[in-house]
Amino acid sequence: LQHEDGSSHLLFSTVPNCVAYDPAYGYELVTIIQDGMRRMLDVQEDIFYYVTVMNENYAQPAMPEGAEEGIIKGMYRIRRSATKKPAAIAQLLGSGAILREVLAAAELLENDWQVAADVWSVTSFTELRRDGMTVERDNRFNPERDPEPSWIERCLTDTSGPIVASTDYMRSVADMIRTWVPRSYVTLGTDGYGRSDTRAALRDFFEVDRHHVVVATLKALADEGDIERKKVSEAIRKYGIQTDRPNPWDV
Repeated sequence: LQHEDGSSHLLFSTVPNCVAYDPAYGYELVTIIQDGMRRMLDVQEDIFYYVTVMNENYAQPAMPEGAEEGIIKGMYRIRRSATKKPAAIAQLLGSGAILREVLAAAELLENDWQVAADVWSVTSFTELRRDGMTVERDNRFNPERDPEPSWIERCLTDTSGPIVASTDYMRSVADMIRTWVPRSYVTLGTDGYGRSDTRAALRDFFEVDRHHVVVATLKALADEGDIERKKVSEAIRKYGIQTDRPNPWDV
């Protein structure tokens, strides 16, 4: 049974001393565990960790240089587009097992639609939300000082294009950071009932696979006037997306 725990990261976000992560790669997991041991055993913080890891087999890349801070804080750029003179630009956020679908979507956007897409690995929407809340409170109590940016703003403010996030959990998980996302923000998630099928079929059913990420990105770009709306329709036809089926959260 897959996606029965689509709400787990949302639920654990309500536990103040729970530190929740959804890593995609081994080096992310190692970095998280190492920092968790430091905080729990060395510093003796009264916290515990909830970390979701999957049993899908895929190649494990080396850790990008300087990624440690972003892994712990909740997000870092894992792929920078090298497209020359793109038709449009977008930022893609991926979490956990769906990160690889987001990386594949970035390649489709560039190869099929000439859209430059940077990809960000989000290891923890919960930690990003807590950082945003902390910075927001600190700025409120220091009104005469120049406001400090949240980690999300530090990552995304100087980038361009709409921001699209896809996770293996409910859209509400990615929506937790919406307050601090600096531009147009679209979220995809696995809202609905648990069910059993292949990974590919489930990701298509819940509309979080590479093709749905591409269509969501093109739609966001069309809404901002960066591309023609007919490009979205072309993508829907090209990837064989069924538009007449029920909402996945209703069946």
